Amino acid sequence: MRKSGSVPNRGFRVADQIQRDLAELVARELKDPRVGLITINAVEVTPDYAHAKVFFSLLTGDPEETVQGLNAAAGFLRNGLFKRLHIHTVPTLHFVFDRTIERAADMNALIAKAVASRSKDSD
Repeated sequence: MRKSGSVPNRGFRVADQIQRDLAELVARELKDPRVGLITINAVEVTPDYAHAKVFFSLLTGDPEETVQGLNAAAGFLRNGLFKRLHIHTVPTLHFVFDRTIERAADMNALIAKAVASRSKDSD
């Protein structure tokens, strides 16, 4: 049974808005040299909006150093979100390096290798 007054999918909409705003904040206002070119892939917000896991991928740089830089700037980024979002509680940000793209590239390479060896076997 749904509570009266609750908005369906609000958590997903808040997470999407946080993702868009964080991408803009990191690109335009964050000056930490440890943070290179990153892409915010996803944001997961807890039901009480107290915490948000921010998954990112990295174009250049060291993932561990980038996580340290982002975690050091979490307060600054949270303050920027507070100014942009119109919600009562702005979540504490936790940054996680997302290796999904690397794994997908590895899987594609394995598939291509298997297809190539299969075609050589059939010849």
